[in-house]
Amino acid sequence: MRVQKLSLLAVTAVAGLSLTACQGGDTSSSDAGDSSSPSSPSSQSSTSQGSDGSGASGGKGAPTASRTGGAMASACTTSQLAFSTSGGMAEGTLIVNLKNTGSATCSLKGFPGADLKSKDGTVSAQRSKLAAPLVSVKPGEETRFTLHYPPNNSGGSGETFTGLVVTPPNETHSRALPVSINVPVSDGSGPAVTVDPVGTGK
Repeated sequence: MRVQKLSLLAVTAVAGLSLTACQGGDTSSSDAGDSSSPSSPSSQSSTSQGSDGSGASGGKGAPTASRTGGAMASACTTSQLAFSTSGGMAEGTLIVNLKNTGSATCSLKGFPGADLKSKDGTVSAQRSKLAAPLVSVKPGEETRFTLHYPPNNSGGSGETFTGLVVTPPNETHSRALPVSINVPVSDGSGPAVTVDPVGTGK
């Protein structure tokens, strides 16, 4: 039973199937160490190397980072960012907040890597079709991105993901965040798990 489920998840990851879940309360991992080294497979998902595009959106409980068309500040590194999650306004969405804990303004532009992990395997989110703006994040400010997954309304037990590994755009070091996302087991015909660029959404 477990082997079949893992095989199905593997097919889902390759075919871009979507996972659904129930997100609990806000969680955070502000100063946790890197979850993996650059050479570790889990630290680089199919979306780990962000493509151009990153913007700004209001962070929860912190000043909002600003979009800019000017020269880019130094790229934000994983070590100078604090990570937290919160439930999105729509069912099947998870907000991931990125706060600049450094002493200088930094910039983010692109898609983050987002890997959901369960006891049976890992599923990497696919990039959405949204354009990625450039966002400048001052010390103490936040920006965010949204993870989309189909909710489990199947009535079955589905598959539960308890971890989310996030890799900021153009970075190789990741952070692991605790989550509780339950998705239906799919035959491959469902929507894919997708991730928006940093700085988009509300």
